[in-house]
Amino acid sequence: MPELDGRVRCGWAGSAPEYIAYHDDEWGCPLHGVHALFERLSLEAFQSGLSWLVILRKRPAFRRAFADFDPAVVARFGDADVARLLTDAGIVRNRAKIEATVHNARQVLELDRPLDELLWSFAPDPGVRARPATLAEVPATTPESTAMAKELKRRGMRFVGPTTCYALMQAAGLVDDHVAGCWRASSL
Repeated sequence: MPELDGRVRCGWAGSAPEYIAYHDDEWGCPLHGVHALFERLSLEAFQSGLSWLVILRKRPAFRRAFADFDPAVVARFGDADVARLLTDAGIVRNRAKIEATVHNARQVLELDRPLDELLWSFAPDPGVRARPATLAEVPATTPESTAMAKELKRRGMRFVGPTTCYALMQAAGLVDDHVAGCWRASSL
């Protein structure tokens, strides 16, 4: 486990300053709010097949490009906006992921309950599973992430498979996968 400044961290957090800051300040912390959760859902979809570090480094550009992930604004994006985003070197220029983000914003506006409430309804009871001792014990999917993915797809969303949903659950604090011994494991 990486140890800088006297703090022991999860093994993935020590490879870059952006990872350390993300690990220490955001990852696993309970996150609420439509904009914040729509951002995480969108960025996890953009991350699919890429390093999370790429997404972290491009996050400020993503926020500018996608109107701070305000679903009401992004839902109004049209073909000209998609074309503009495909030329924006600051973000991941993947047509399918860009179009999915716009589409998902529209779906968020159609929900019969707030996105926050919907996503958090899949959070498992905190004491259900033991804290992972190592990164190898951290799953890629869970029954809850599979159920979340199924429900989001039923509601018309794209790029929301079980692995992406589990990454969202970890990032937004629906689950706490800080490994035993990590300083954050005892602070949440």
